[in-house]
Amino acid sequence: MGFRNANTVIEVRNYSFKYASSDKETLHDVNLKFHEREITILVGPTGCGKSTLLKSLIGLIPHMYAGSWSGSVIIDGVSIQDRKINDLALTVGYVFQNPENQIFMFSVERDAAFGLENLGIERAQIRERVDWAMSLMGITDLATKPPHELSDGQKQRAALAGILAMKPRVLILDEPTSLLDPHTALELIQLIRNLRDQLGITVIMVEHRLDLIARVADRLLVMENGTIVEDGKPREVFGKNSPSLRNIGIPTITRLYQALNSSRPTGNVPLTVDEVVDLIRQKQRTVSA
Repeated sequence: MGFRNANTVIEVRNYSFKYASSDKETLHDVNLKFHEREITILVGPTGCGKSTLLKSLIGLIPHMYAGSWSGSVIIDGVSIQDRKINDLALTVGYVFQNPENQIFMFSVERDAAFGLENLGIERAQIRERVDWAMSLMGITDLATKPPHELSDGQKQRAALAGILAMKPRVLILDEPTSLLDPHTALELIQLIRNLRDQLGITVIMVEHRLDLIARVADRLLVMENGTIVEDGKPREVFGKNSPSLRNIGIPTITRLYQALNSSRPTGNVPLTVDEVVDLIRQKQRTVSA
């Protein structure tokens, strides 16, 4: 899919940021474009600047964090410095790593309505959007349940429903699978891909479980020391012999494939067991021919 030719939703231009409490920049001269319908994974070691970049994309920086910055973050053609956070919430939705930090009302449906009520949306429209978002997340039967009675997976869906009810163009998720078991994590990842396909939204997420998420992502960004050091399709980035890839959790099957090939192939590499099996069969047919 030609995402690089799609419309740009967010553009980061020569952007740097230094917290007031720090003596060095957390982000340095970052240049990025995020496009419509693109699923992007952001990875990198602790302290590399991932969270600061996410905060900048949703306007928390510079509006709520003291510090100095240069460059710009442009959303829908307007600099975040010139927009209020409430206005940005209609374009960019953010889901916290721990959904309990986000869902706090006495029922799932009340929580999903919270953001819309704060924006003064008409009651009938709120009801319509909340019903739509809960249906999309498959949690209509949980509408009257208090959040504390939900499983971790249900809490994550409830948090997503509250964000989707705002109908943002961009969905940002901070390690959405970190509290989930592998089966529930895979369900969430498939749900995120379906959201992109159904709604046409742009998805940006910090995620370490690359064995699960890399297969559905269009793009992988690797950060190091406040800058972007790799940017490309996951299978292309994983196929590089770059030192920056040593500690980012390359999928196990990809590592195995590279280990079994003494030449350590570069370029496109497999991301799933099925892809490795297909490659082995192709080699067997070539040898037999």
